[in-house]
Amino acid sequence: MELILSGAIGVLAASGIWLILRPRSFQVIVGLCLLSYAVNLFIFSMGRLTPGAPPIMPKGGFVDPTLYADPVPQALVLTAIVISFATTALFLVVLIGLRGLTGTDHVNGKEKSEA
Repeated sequence: MELILSGAIGVLAASGIWLILRPRSFQVIVGLCLLSYAVNLFIFSMGRLTPGAPPIMPKGGFVDPTLYADPVPQALVLTAIVISFATTALFLVVLIGLRGLTGTDHVNGKEKSEA
C-alpha cells in the first residue's frame, strides 16, 4: 500500500512540475493543482494510515498511540484544500483578465511564430 501511495505522490508531483514549466497559462494552473494534490497526499500520509481508528485520543489514562489517528495532518490538509481552491479561483480570474488584455493565454504574452 505504501509503495502505491508513494508512487502516486511521485507521479502527481512530477506531472505538476512538468505542467508548471509549460508556456500556456491554463497548463500552469492545472500543474499547480496537481502539485498541491501531491503535497496534500504527502502530508496526509505522514499521519500514519490507520484504517478504522478513531481520529482523536479518548479521555482517561494512557492509551497506546498506535490505536488512534493523528488529527494534525488531517487539519493541515483540510486547510490546504481550502487555500488551494481560493488560489485556483484567483488564478482563473487573472487568466481570464490577461486573455482579454493580450488576446493569448501564453505565459509571456507572445505566441511562437510558425515560421
